[in-house]
Amino acid sequence: MDTSSIGRPYVEVVRHPDIAAQLGTALRGQEVDSREMALTRDPGRTFVARAAPVARGGGGGAVLVLHDITDLRRADQIRRDFVANVSHELRTPLTAIRGYVEALLDERSDTSETKRFLEIIARQSVRMERLVSDLLRLARLDARQEPLDLASCDVQQLFTTVMGDVAQTVESKRQRVTMDVQPDASRVSVDPSKMHDVLRNLVENAVNYSPEEATITLTANRRDGAISLAVSDSGPGIPPEDLSRVFERFYRVDKSRSRPGGTGLGLAIVKHLVELHGGRATAENRPEGGARFVVTLPG
Repeated sequence: MDTSSIGRPYVEVVRHPDIAAQLGTALRGQEVDSREMALTRDPGRTFVARAAPVARGGGGGAVLVLHDITDLRRADQIRRDFVANVSHELRTPLTAIRGYVEALLDERSDTSETKRFLEIIARQSVRMERLVSDLLRLARLDARQEPLDLASCDVQQLFTTVMGDVAQTVESKRQRVTMDVQPDASRVSVDPSKMHDVLRNLVENAVNYSPEEATITLTANRRDGAISLAVSDSGPGIPPEDLSRVFERFYRVDKSRSRPGGTGLGLAIVKHLVELHGGRATAENRPEGGARFVVTLPG
């Protein structure tokens, strides 16, 4: 604790024009409106300053209260960003749907165009449905309304089932998938459905971000009493400044890792589902190139 300011005159310790103005007004016995400000010594923090006159004996004085609202302002900014991002994500498919519906209403459209327009409308509708579904799921996770149904699961079977879901995309890109499950990490106590969702999201990202004929690697090992499930890709990797934020909702990393059709909520759902199991999800870059996402679960 810094005690160097104790006992010193106020004007020698705090030099802020807004605070000085508030105290000056209060010392004159006038009412003072509260004011939001950033202090000079720490511009990253936000305070609300309130000053009021105080009568004491035959003289007068003033009291100043600083209320740190940094976290409140940060939460408010997150809320505003969230609303803006949802609006942006919904606007794109809605604009497409409206445009193609208007084209269909034009009697001059031929049969081939009609079919193409309907396919685009269907695709954009699915995109909106996925976004709404992911938003609702995040809301349930935030409210802790998704209970766990734990069971002892075979990790190899979990990997195999997930890879079956993306087999068509893997085949079309001529990619190769390898699995390495260590004997002491062959079983894990998880909710099978929720862990399937976690792994599928990570594997879909790896497949989509890796080039053709690349290798996707799934591994499971035990370390320090915990089990780690990792999905590694051969894509462009993640900029170092983004590694700590990739699990945030709608957070956009480098354009090379932006994927059309995604909702921007998948990794946020992964983080919530893993934490629901008492674990943690992390991202890192591989020395040989590409990214690795690691899910660490209690052993």
